[in-house]
Amino acid sequence: MEGKMQCRVILCFFIIFFSILVQGFDYGDALTKSLLYFESQRSGRLPYNQRVTWRDHSGLTDGLEQGADLVGGYYDAGDHVKFGLPMAFTVTMLSWSVIEYGEQIAEAGEYNHALEAIKWGTDYFIKAHTHPNVLWAEVGDGDTDHYCWQRPEDMTTSRQAYKIDTENPGSDLAGETAAAMAAASIVFRESNPHYSHLLLHHAQQLFEFADKYRGKYDTSLDAVKSYYASVSGYKDELLWAALWLYKATEKEDYLNYVVTNAHSFGGVGWAITEFSWDVKYAGLQILATKLLIDEKHKRHSRILEEYRRKAEHYICSCLNKNNNSNNIARTPGGLIYIRQWNNMQYVSTAAFLNTVYSDYLRKSGHTVNCQGGPMGAHELLTFAKSQVDYILGSNPMKMSYLVGFGPNYPSKVHHRGASIVSYRENKAFIGCTQGYDNWYGRQGPNPNDLVGALVGGPDYEDNFRDERGNYMQTEACTYNTAPLVGVFAKLHQLEGKNMNKNNQALISSY
Repeated sequence: MEGKMQCRVILCFFIIFFSILVQGFDYGDALTKSLLYFESQRSGRLPYNQRVTWRDHSGLTDGLEQGADLVGGYYDAGDHVKFGLPMAFTVTMLSWSVIEYGEQIAEAGEYNHALEAIKWGTDYFIKAHTHPNVLWAEVGDGDTDHYCWQRPEDMTTSRQAYKIDTENPGSDLAGETAAAMAAASIVFRESNPHYSHLLLHHAQQLFEFADKYRGKYDTSLDAVKSYYASVSGYKDELLWAALWLYKATEKEDYLNYVVTNAHSFGGVGWAITEFSWDVKYAGLQILATKLLIDEKHKRHSRILEEYRRKAEHYICSCLNKNNNSNNIARTPGGLIYIRQWNNMQYVSTAAFLNTVYSDYLRKSGHTVNCQGGPMGAHELLTFAKSQVDYILGSNPMKMSYLVGFGPNYPSKVHHRGASIVSYRENKAFIGCTQGYDNWYGRQGPNPNDLVGALVGGPDYEDNFRDERGNYMQTEACTYNTAPLVGVFAKLHQLEGKNMNKNNQALISSY
């Protein structure tokens, strides 16, 4: 009798395990939640259709002291500074997601929300670009902001604004903002042609400013050095912006810029194993490689092939198919691991680039020639899916690192607004240190879920401590989630096509 009972328990376990395997993850739900996250990060006057109801208006006087209207935009993470460089990269990646996977996002019913997320950023960039050669780079001060633990609605910290101009250049910031606005102009070309044209006008001016007055923005602005220093310099952003402008305009001058500066700016020189708000080379190389499919680019094929080789070095490093010293490390659970602080940002961008490149391989009929052997579209998408599934709960901690997804996810995210009672519930003012005293140190979960946020994630051994003070692992950033929007949409579409097949078939039929 006892033996039979034991067999039944084991059988039940396998039935449950198999049903999970068959079902996989609900990528459509993940997509919906990922777009919801950007509403949590909004600064400014919130719209009537705001879905994240624990947030309210904030930062309504931003730019007032400087004589500029800098209301709006996004807070990048768990604090209340508006940093231009990561915000622009966030918008570029959201736009790229819609450009590549707009149809799939629309099929999931999230197209309008994706456009709203992009426009919230680009509306702010239009405001911040007050003169052809002036761009406001930051609102708020990171040092004073970190002394306080307040809701954004209660902010008492400095709202000092910082700008780049001809005397204080920032080619990296101006270049990335140009890329964001050029990419967004493609997104809005059909639905809002006037707005698309306006974005393109700003993008072209910003690129000209970035190229003519060259310099790193963190050399011009001390305020950003401790938070978003541009370690890679500005040459990657200049190439990146020029390529996006070529995609938006089809003007040969921009493509010629990418080709003629390919060597001197490192576009075909740097073999990179990460893609982030700072380092754009891998994304640039993959974007350039996609031009090889088009016959009209044949005269540039030699340089574009050089871009392709560097792009494929990145892809092979993700797949662990380069020489050992050139591969990206992985945790025992299979997550790629770049560095200790906010590692998930590199995971989400790797998943996106591999998904995009798998589409390129499928359309072109090519394979990636890695040192460990040829890799096709199937292998790249399988890798991307493995990283996404790890994020959603297929990991040693059995935890979803996308907040609000699944039954087990971080409940003590390092985020001021989420960790304090909602302003809409309790409008009593919470002071600078009062937030630390009464809310930061609380042992319980945050009163508000930061739904759709991708936190920093586990360490190199797959360990994760869900503690508010553990900001390296529990803080989330807009540029973590943005690349996942397109990947979730792609996987959701494939999931729909393979509903009656097992989880492996989702990729193998691709």
